Amino acid sequence: MRFRGLDLNLLAVFDGLMQTHSVSATARQMNLSQPAMSAALARLRDYFGDPLLVSHGKRMHPTAFAESLLPQVRQCLGGIEALLATSASFDPATSQRSFRIVASDYLVAAVIAPMQERLAIEAPGVRLKLSYPDENTGHLLDDGKVDLAINPREWLAPDNPAELLFEERHVVVGWAGNPLMAAPLDEEAFLAAGHVSVAIGARINASFADRHMALLGKTRRVEVEAASFATVPWLLVNTPRISVMHERLARVAARMFPIRIQPLPFAFPVMEEHVQYHHTRAQDEGLGWMKAKLREASMIQIMDEC
Repeated sequence: MRFRGLDLNLLAVFDGLMQTHSVSATARQMNLSQPAMSAALARLRDYFGDPLLVSHGKRMHPTAFAESLLPQVRQCLGGIEALLATSASFDPATSQRSFRIVASDYLVAAVIAPMQERLAIEAPGVRLKLSYPDENTGHLLDDGKVDLAINPREWLAPDNPAELLFEERHVVVGWAGNPLMAAPLDEEAFLAAGHVSVAIGARINASFADRHMALLGKTRRVEVEAASFATVPWLLVNTPRISVMHERLARVAARMFPIRIQPLPFAFPVMEEHVQYHHTRAQDEGLGWMKAKLREASMIQIMDEC
């Protein structure tokens, strides 16, 4: 397909080249021969009147013009992705659609797993492709490579709409045999205990709980730092340690592990989980259905425990 003389397939080639800085690597990634990829790069150079990528040693480096072009190309590709994924009508009972969702392991365990049990009956052809949030989540959303991203309000990407999905409280969790968990803790006992905390992502970002604990001036004695929320119960059993955990996840974990739940001994802010999507998908009937299912699962989960 051509638009103003440009083969639109070349935009995907350009994006691939800008990711790999290599003709051969991009050719392998796109299942093309190296001569075909070289020819595509030549056509891009001819169309834009710029070398785009210049060889230096064993690598190719983008020109300043190519760098300036990249955000526009990715926005264009994201719009095309969104357009192709959008249907005028959506019937969950017959749909074969895949939903690409970015969510933490806490959300997968506490909300998405219970939801998919219902989807297996209500929407047997619908597929979920799940990935964890990281520093690239905003770019993936902009590029149309994910459908929905779920994050606390503090971590929302600035350029796309967001909707409140649900509110989450935090609680204290510990092994059922831990004497500290026999009754609600006071603040002194809470701060004196050994803790399991969670740090997220390759850049070791503080969790919502740790971030707000620091803002409140509460210093915990962290003895174990886990890389995921779902591993915390394993690290509590048969130890005197405690942890601060999302209430929904804590209640799911309490069905599977010998742990107890107690309230925090001081006022703590409620976490707002928001769902984000590309701004071109605001009227996507399928995404509207999926957002409703996520909300329903989050409400059922907490009501079941009340």
